Order: sequence, then C-alpha cells, then structure tokens
Amino acid sequence: MPERKVTIAAEVGLHARPAATFVRAAAKATIDISVTKPGRAPVSAKSILQIMSLDVRQGEMIVISAEGENADEILDQLAEIASTP
Repeated sequence: MPERKVTIAAEVGLHARPAATFVRAAAKATIDISVTKPGRAPVSAKSILQIMSLDVRQGEMIVISAEGENADEILDQLAEIASTP
C-alpha cells in the first residue's frame, strides 16, 4: 500500500483550516485514504472529526496511506497540503 510520511508545517498543526483543506482534497478521491500518527490507530482522511482527533501539532509526523487507482497522485497532493506552512 503506497504511503507518504509527512512532517506537519502549519503553525496550528493539522487543525481547523489546514484540516478542512486536507479533508476536502481527500474527499474528492474515490479511494479509501487513511492517516495515522505514531502510536495511534489509523483514521479516515475524509473525516474532519477523525483527523482532528489525532491532535497533530506542528513538527509532528503523520503517515498518509491509500490504495487504488491514482493512489500515488492523491498521496502526493495530500502530502503537499500537510507540509505547507
């Protein structure tokens, strides 16, 4: 399963606006996408509540995983969003 390890750059972490932008992009995909943080269970990248429950802060790493058609392209797009300050 393709995955991307990303360090969160936004000052507010993956919360509020950055999380909404991330979830909107993930929701456009027709494949399942998950996000996890070390020591936590994976959550759906298409659910803002689940993303925010990870409590990802600036400088922390997440792993974004997806499987299916265009998974690499979608993962690259989501990694770009998550790593943008």
